[in-house]
Amino acid sequence: MARTPSLNVEKLSELGTERLARLVLDEAARSAPFRKLVNAALAATKGPDAVAKLIDKRLSALERARSFIDWEKVKPFQQDLAATVGSIVGELAPASPAMAVDRLLRFLSTSESVFERIDDSRGQVQELYAGMVESIGDITARIAAPDKEYLADRIMAALGDNSYGYLLAVSRAVADHLDKPALRRWDEQLAGRQQKLDAATKGDRDWKGQALARQVRDVRQVMAEKLGDLDGLIALEASKPEHAQDTIAIAERLLEAGRLKEALDWIRRKSRPVIRYMRMSDLADGTGTREPGTVARSMVEARIIEAQGDKPAAQKLRWTCFEATLDAGALREYVERLGDFEEFDTLDRAFDVASGSKQRYLALEFFLKWPRLDRAARLVIEHRRNWEGRHYDFLAPAAEILEHERPAAATVLYRALLDDILARAKSNAYGAGARHLARLDALAPAAAADLRLAGIDPHAAYRASLRKTHGRKAGFWAVAPKV
Repeated sequence: MARTPSLNVEKLSELGTERLARLVLDEAARSAPFRKLVNAALAATKGPDAVAKLIDKRLSALERARSFIDWEKVKPFQQDLAATVGSIVGELAPASPAMAVDRLLRFLSTSESVFERIDDSRGQVQELYAGMVESIGDITARIAAPDKEYLADRIMAALGDNSYGYLLAVSRAVADHLDKPALRRWDEQLAGRQQKLDAATKGDRDWKGQALARQVRDVRQVMAEKLGDLDGLIALEASKPEHAQDTIAIAERLLEAGRLKEALDWIRRKSRPVIRYMRMSDLADGTGTREPGTVARSMVEARIIEAQGDKPAAQKLRWTCFEATLDAGALREYVERLGDFEEFDTLDRAFDVASGSKQRYLALEFFLKWPRLDRAARLVIEHRRNWEGRHYDFLAPAAEILEHERPAAATVLYRALLDDILARAKSNAYGAGARHLARLDALAPAAAADLRLAGIDPHAAYRASLRKTHGRKAGFWAVAPKV
């Protein structure tokens, strides 16, 4: 049964007005942010103009400020900003949504100057600014139609030159609450701005100008989406450099619209990505980098081909993608389209493909995600001499997943992790090694039978070998669990 909160409106009301007022005064004297909230609440009793005047004073001070804010002052600074935002959302918005949105936009426009003079390594202040975007969307829904007519102008005036992406974020937040004529007017304004920015930055190294031009184009795509203008959306995407085009998203839109030939053309467009990535399993297997969206591209192409009536070709593409990537999602899409009673044989074949893969870390990742912990355990034990403990970011979570149902496999991985720490005498990791040994101690009874069947040394023998090989590592044994 949930406990009743010790503080609630009913209980506080019993204190009486005068006593509550004294408590508020005492806290206001101690906390500047709380004092600002109280002042805003008092101003609200006089109407929205009084609250707006108070908030404008605070915003003017924020706009004028130039001093650098060290990390130890970030939290009180963030609390001070949060009090102002709270005043706008909590006191001004209920009385005048339009005035509240104006102040939030003005607040967002200070982001560049604020971020340049603050050590916000933990992202506390940036998180506050990002939260304002959602508030703007919520409050916009309550603005009367006549006030919405000029909202785009106010947004552009406040954020048109902002390089932190808030123009795009705000446009997404408010677009659902604007009618089509307002969206069209906004798009016309954006088109003119985009033309000027493109002309001014063509062939230039004005990175900020180019970033603004890209942002304006992205906002225009938001307008096109809300207006249902698919051709306009595609034209804007086609105007981007090849490496920046989201060909997968456009192909999906065309597929939804039934424009299959165009969808296939977009999904098969080749572009050289600027950024590639590696997963932990790739690093462990030494397989190199991946191109973002490879699996998603194949899955969308398969859906397009299937929509064209060639299901066998679509299924072949899905299976080929699975074989190349061992992606669980690709296999699921393949299996979902099989006929009755075909699933079981197909899954056995897929699991055999994974088990036989040279990329054993990728295969283990696949079995853990599917999940097939029995297959994962078999893979771990079959390759028990090949797991490298230095890949602890991958192996430690895998061991934790296997602990309950497959303790012998978890034991193999924990031993690999501990052996690596001790073999390399990583004294700063002795604490982690001690925790691994504690898990091995705990798993020993449950793992004993399967370890024996696999021909793996029992826990007592393993512990003895540790003491024999690494007995002089006093730093480890000082923290290791005692038998």
